[in-house]
Amino acid sequence: MTTATTTAAAGANQLFDFIIEKMALKNDAALGRALEVAPPVISKIRHGKLPVTARMMIKIHDVANMSIREIRTFLGTEPK
Repeated sequence: MTTATTTAAAGANQLFDFIIEKMALKNDAALGRALEVAPPVISKIRHGKLPVTARMMIKIHDVANMSIREIRTFLGTEPK
């Protein structure tokens, strides 16, 4: 795993953990249901095998009531 992949996975982990806490969800399976994605997708993002796509960011924005800027800050992709 490259450093960029490791950093992205760490950001996704923090983002998902934040959403789970914010929405009082039980686990990644509940997060997957809330975001309308299969639990393996959450796992693959957490392990750096899939990126957090624009579509996923929009879904998080809608479901968790987070701004795109806030989501991108978690992921370390906020433009400078």
